[in-house]
Amino acid sequence: MVAQARGAAGAVGGGARGWCVLVCIGLLGGCGTRRLEPTTAPPPLVEPRPGPTVPAGAQAYAIDPGRSVVTLRVYRAGPLARLGHNHVITSTDEAGYAWTSGELTGSGFEVRVPVAGLVVDDPAARAAAGLDFPGEVPAEAREGTRRNLLRPEVLDGERHPEIIVQAETLGGTWEAPVVLARVIIRGQARVIEVPLAIVRESGALAAQGTFRLLQSEFGITPFSVAGGAIQVADAVDVHFEVGAVRR
Repeated sequence: MVAQARGAAGAVGGGARGWCVLVCIGLLGGCGTRRLEPTTAPPPLVEPRPGPTVPAGAQAYAIDPGRSVVTLRVYRAGPLARLGHNHVITSTDEAGYAWTSGELTGSGFEVRVPVAGLVVDDPAARAAAGLDFPGEVPAEAREGTRRNLLRPEVLDGERHPEIIVQAETLGGTWEAPVVLARVIIRGQARVIEVPLAIVRESGALAAQGTFRLLQSEFGITPFSVAGGAIQVADAVDVHFEVGAVRR
């Protein structure tokens, strides 16, 4: 499902603070000390398409935003990465649908995430994200990062108001399912293989998984200043928990 921005840097004083403010005007990301690189070849660029149709006879489910959250973790890179923050971006208002005929091969979904509702560095989300995301980011810096996130150079929220994830195929077993997911960001689509964990209950479904995407695959150039001394890592970690209830 996605891309981010950076927020304001922490109070590091003097000239270092000036660097941090400059860094936080860029594209997506966080400001940690580790650099994330792709571990596999990037997936091919594919065409966006209309949402899938629920097959006749399949049970349909509606995505429940109260049971769902998509979390994007973006990291700072470069020799001076310590001058900024890593960032956590979360969704708030997912929509869409899922269905199943009882078999994985007869199941699917579409999830839509409004980019205008993305939340940057929610304190609870940062606390849950682990040691790479220490402390809280000031509210003013969080809002500045969110504005940058919606700029044409990043998610282009005005022309592309949603991040969309559609199931191409589902395979494996119910105990170890795998989806080929079509991820559409700012009008560009990639197909990514994602292992899932699926829980089936009476009248409800829940799925969760984690994958990595590259900003550059979706036409976003990761931010960099000072000859690369301060960068935003191209790779973004995406974790999702999506719940759906029977329609």
